[in-house]
Amino acid sequence: MNIKNVLLITGNFNIRDSLWDSAFPFHSSVGNDLIIIADSFNLSLSTPTNPCLTRYSDMAGELDSVIDLMFLRCGSYKLDCHSIYPGSYLSLDHAPLSIEIPIIEEVIQSSKLSIHPKSNHETAFVKEIILSFKILDTSVISNSNKLESIVNQLGMIIDQAWKKNAKKSRISKHSKQWWMDDCSQSLNNYRASRSLENWKNFKKVVKNIKRSFFDAKIQEITNKRKGPWELMNWINRHKLPAIEAIKHNGSPYLSPENLWDTLHNTFNSTLYRQVDLDILN
Repeated sequence: MNIKNVLLITGNFNIRDSLWDSAFPFHSSVGNDLIIIADSFNLSLSTPTNPCLTRYSDMAGELDSVIDLMFLRCGSYKLDCHSIYPGSYLSLDHAPLSIEIPIIEEVIQSSKLSIHPKSNHETAFVKEIILSFKILDTSVISNSNKLESIVNQLGMIIDQAWKKNAKKSRISKHSKQWWMDDCSQSLNNYRASRSLENWKNFKKVVKNIKRSFFDAKIQEITNKRKGPWELMNWINRHKLPAIEAIKHNGSPYLSPENLWDTLHNTFNSTLYRQVDLDILN
């Protein structure tokens, strides 16, 4: 079993051992096996901040014990101990164990800068880069420091042109690669007027843009990536024939008698052949 990045293992292991229960005088091989298994996941036995019993028996003559354990990541200063709450077991017979697991704050990007292909912004972006490249002085590059400076300037030119022409869009499950500025403009026109004519115009614009987008994708897959098979749908359910006759020597066998003769002649074709027994000598 290959389980990676295990932080902790905890639960009722139902094992009494002097390793974690000072009131229990014996040490068993089962306890050693549990330690070895935990060590295989790079975990070690956690010491509680308040060592106490974890299992409280309601049966006469049965002693309380420590059988609820927690194994934590070895060498972790953030996960180094746990707590036991003996007063919170209520109707249960096991005290709950708790530990605080720190979670690193993660910023999820909800928007991005992008330039739609074949848009006015893309044209302006390319023109600005070409113009800036032309006026950049690259006549004197005598050492690596000057070369590095020129490269940094090129990067700044591209970055400034990108920030100037790129459009900030919100990332969502409804984002569409084929959506263009013309779609937004025609949709805004419809929302402003709520007229049937503008709605039809919006649908027409979307249809034409989608067709152009996917036609370009088909051409890219066919010509540039040389993978026309990607355009084929290989996962459609195919209708199988309801019945298929068994054929032998080009003739179908439809009756049980003919079917038996076919199988008999196929699998017992060497029944009456002579065998050279000299091969066994």
